[in-house]
Amino acid sequence: MSRALEEFEDNRSRLFALSYRMLGTLNDVEDVLQEAWLKWSRVDHSSILNAPGFLTTVVTRLCIDQLRKGKSRREEYIGPWLPEPLVTSETEFKAGMLAETLTTAFLVLLERLSPKERAVFLLREVFEIKYEEIGEIVQATEGHCRQMLRRGKERIQSPRQRFSANPEQSAKIMESFLQTCAIGDVDGLKRLLAEDVVTWSDSDGKALAARKPVYGVEKVTRFILGLFRKIPAGFRMEPRIINGSPGIISWQGEALHSALWLDIDESEIRNMYITVNPEKLGGIVAQSNF
Repeated sequence: MSRALEEFEDNRSRLFALSYRMLGTLNDVEDVLQEAWLKWSRVDHSSILNAPGFLTTVVTRLCIDQLRKGKSRREEYIGPWLPEPLVTSETEFKAGMLAETLTTAFLVLLERLSPKERAVFLLREVFEIKYEEIGEIVQATEGHCRQMLRRGKERIQSPRQRFSANPEQSAKIMESFLQTCAIGDVDGLKRLLAEDVVTWSDSDGKALAARKPVYGVEKVTRFILGLFRKIPAGFRMEPRIINGSPGIISWQGEALHSALWLDIDESEIRNMYITVNPEKLGGIVAQSNF
């Protein structure tokens, strides 16, 4: 292995962590990392004193460009947009860099920020990089970076909000959720849901799904039980940890059909996320490189 490749691989986990939080889709992340490697492989490494800093700068700028290019695509997206599910074991998730910032609740909040605001927020709040370095990365003054961070915090309000209960309790709630849905237990499901529960379905019009979020315990109960009543023969579900939350991936025959996962606050389900967009299901494999 060349020295250049070795240095890049030493930084890959951190670069993946940054770009996934910036972009939320694994194909885009891999494109950014590939382009970053090409840039890194072509520079004079003897002139670079800080390889991690150089690579962070390259990846951040590529992510900002990618978000700007994809703005129209996001605006034309049919229905809610969710980050691509990141499937891991509980151990792998806990081992990830600041795992609470990999939760879907956190990643959805980041959608409120502009590309450059998102970069500043993540570099400072998640990766704890100094303002002076952030300014060089995003090509802004230190004062402007501080302003962007302040605006970002105001828009996000709860930057480190975490909904997950402990793993054992989460597993029990997921088991109860599946049991109540399987038998159509209306009251049992209602007891598991928070009053302000929300269900988000991501399809981009490529599969049958709700095109608007479903709000409130009554509507969510009807919606979810309606989905379970329509499950065809040969449909199977497998438990997974998705972005640190209990979830299931579902198969119809040999084809991956969907992913569903829960945000749990103590003993209540606060959010349900469902992805049926086939473009976001292809990357559902065990990930260990947060």
